[in-house]
Amino acid sequence: MSRHLDIYPPTFLNVNHALLPTAGNWDEASVNIVPPAMPRHDGVTLWRQIAETLQREIADGTYAPGGRLPTEAELSARFTVNRHTVRRALDELSREGLVRIEQGRGTFVSEDVLDYTVESRTRFSEWIRRHNKEPSGEVLQLRELSADAHTAAGLGVRTGAKIVLLERLGLADGRPVSLTRHYFCHRGMLAALYDQPSITEAFKTVGVSDYQRQTSRVTARLPTPAEADHLRMPRNRPVLVAENTNVDSSGAVVEFAVGLYPTPRVQMVFEP
Repeated sequence: MSRHLDIYPPTFLNVNHALLPTAGNWDEASVNIVPPAMPRHDGVTLWRQIAETLQREIADGTYAPGGRLPTEAELSARFTVNRHTVRRALDELSREGLVRIEQGRGTFVSEDVLDYTVESRTRFSEWIRRHNKEPSGEVLQLRELSADAHTAAGLGVRTGAKIVLLERLGLADGRPVSLTRHYFCHRGMLAALYDQPSITEAFKTVGVSDYQRQTSRVTARLPTPAEADHLRMPRNRPVLVAENTNVDSSGAVVEFAVGLYPTPRVQMVFEP
């Protein structure tokens, strides 16, 4: 009769020799060598040891930027600990900004931080290509709506006035780096943006040949659950919130934009 045996190193378990196969029936036995538990270091918790091990492996290139770490189950098996201990280690790495945890997708090594230099004519595609990445975007909504008090003040129109909203997710090499709500007071922008997703080209369609940033106001807050899902970022990490007012060559306001930038991936740079 075949036997399945789990053989532990003798330092961890006293093997019952009566259960070992005899010299004549080793071929019929199924032997599984169980790895030893992770060695304990005095004064250092297990989750901290795991976090430090993964941190070293990220530093030496075992896991590349943007790469996926093994699953919790795989790490639990590797370190012979329960998933709660592994999860505590991953949470610590996430808190330190070394990894990002995406619900339902796994844990990924954080990429290099992109510098967003605030200039008078910062364009999304130019910003991303400056970092040798490919820009792309997803339109989440494009519609007409009534301006609330805050948006109306940004556009210089009355509260309740009809304006156009374009909400777009900005991607760099397929990774979300911005979530921006663009508000326009020129109602012709609705049709223009349906025909041409580029804001610059859409502006030309309605007679705005050039525009530039007049003011920028930057704050920070935690993302809403929906914002965190769109940006694929932890909900306990802040987003930078940039409110920008753009004007045409005559100084008239043509756009008020509220952009969200995930701090694990983007930092704002202001130059004199």
